[in-house]
Amino acid sequence: MDNLAGFTAFVQAAETRSFVAAGRVLGISASAIGKSIARLEERLGVRLFHRSTRSIALTSEGTVFLERCRRILGEIEAAELELSNSKSAPQGRLRVSLPQVGSLLNPVLAAFARAYPQVELDLDFSDRRVDVIEEGYDAVVRAGESADSRLMSRQLGQFQLQLVAAPAYLAQHGTPLLPADLLRHTCLLYKFPSSGKVEAWPLPEWPALHAAGLPALLNCNNVETLLHFAENGLGIAALPDFAVRAALDAGRLHSLLDAHHQHDGALRILWPSSRHLTPKLRAFIDFLAVHVFPQR
Repeated sequence: MDNLAGFTAFVQAAETRSFVAAGRVLGISASAIGKSIARLEERLGVRLFHRSTRSIALTSEGTVFLERCRRILGEIEAAELELSNSKSAPQGRLRVSLPQVGSLLNPVLAAFARAYPQVELDLDFSDRRVDVIEEGYDAVVRAGESADSRLMSRQLGQFQLQLVAAPAYLAQHGTPLLPADLLRHTCLLYKFPSSGKVEAWPLPEWPALHAAGLPALLNCNNVETLLHFAENGLGIAALPDFAVRAALDAGRLHSLLDAHHQHDGALRILWPSSRHLTPKLRAFIDFLAVHVFPQR
């Protein structure tokens, strides 16, 4: 059992790259993590981590040992799941990273919490690129494809970007009839936090328009802020259809250049392929798949 505790401490420290973070995940002190790994290193007769005052990094031996430990712990987890009651109620802490689209996800998350009160949701809303395994998340929800072979994914639904503006803005500045007309309009742009790049608008002419320098009033990484600026007549924005549907139906926004749009996006939930689906994670995945984009 002491060996297994050492394996667990080692894997958590390797995935979080921090004794403090590993201890937080396991509910013990950073000192206890360090001592457990030191005992493991002493038994093995090798050094698993390079240590400094600010960080830790795997040695070459530690990298090889990490994959072995992951397989061992994965087999133990699988055995426990097979022996447990398959119909046990989902429960426990579920750590998930989600994009900053509260208008879409918040009602679904609240409904999940009502349906599964024994699951403690630990949610991080961020549009930055998250390393699911290294940062210890059970799952992440993100737009687009993932090239990470360590992850499984399930599509929650599709969406399109739409160009929108408020009636008051169009009354004052006119309605663009062609993509080139956007060069004479105020634009509200989404900026990716991980790269600082501006999100492309759903137009074939976008590269040329962006290179020419669209007049921009706002660059930000929050959909709700872009929506608020657009509804208040401050410019034209490109926003997901699910974020602007209510405003379009109520007449607070008008869609623009619909005939020129070329865009299809997908929202996905991703989780580590090396981990067996626990009841809480399976319930969460299935719930989101049904409720995020319900059949209209």
